[in-house]
Amino acid sequence: MALSTVILAGCATLSTFKGGSFSTRSVMAQSQASSQWAYYQAKSIKSYQHELQKENLELELKTIDPGASKSLAKEYQRKIAEYIDTIKRYDSEMADIEKDAKRLEALRNDAQKHSQIFGMAIVFLQIAILLSSIAALTKRKPVWYVGLASGLAGLVYFFNGFFLFIS
Repeated sequence: MALSTVILAGCATLSTFKGGSFSTRSVMAQSQASSQWAYYQAKSIKSYQHELQKENLELELKTIDPGASKSLAKEYQRKIAEYIDTIKRYDSEMADIEKDAKRLEALRNDAQKHSQIFGMAIVFLQIAILLSSIAALTKRKPVWYVGLASGLAGLVYFFNGFFLFIS
């Protein structure tokens, strides 16, 4: 009985450490993803501002007197082209930022899965340790068997926490 309790306690300790590690990874990935989405939003706002300015210049260009200098019209067209290039650049950057944010969210989700499974392992292993201790004190084998069953469930969750063989 004592050896099984020690093994279960060791696995419970490892589950606690690994669950905490995955929980930390989850929080870090969420924080990074949130930062990426804030960056995406900032780029979106800048892109929208450039789009408005471009449209404003296009409207002004239409109101220029045809007899006015052609250099003024060319200057408007040059500035409009600059805004178009900037908008395209922002759109490209936003696509990259979105891709990175989604990657970080996927990392967060994976870490949460591992963390939750290790949490379940801890619950079953702690119950098994408790029942094994009670069985040792009362010298009742049926209680120990129930503790072993709980320990077995805890070990399944423990190994699943590493490999995710059960979804």
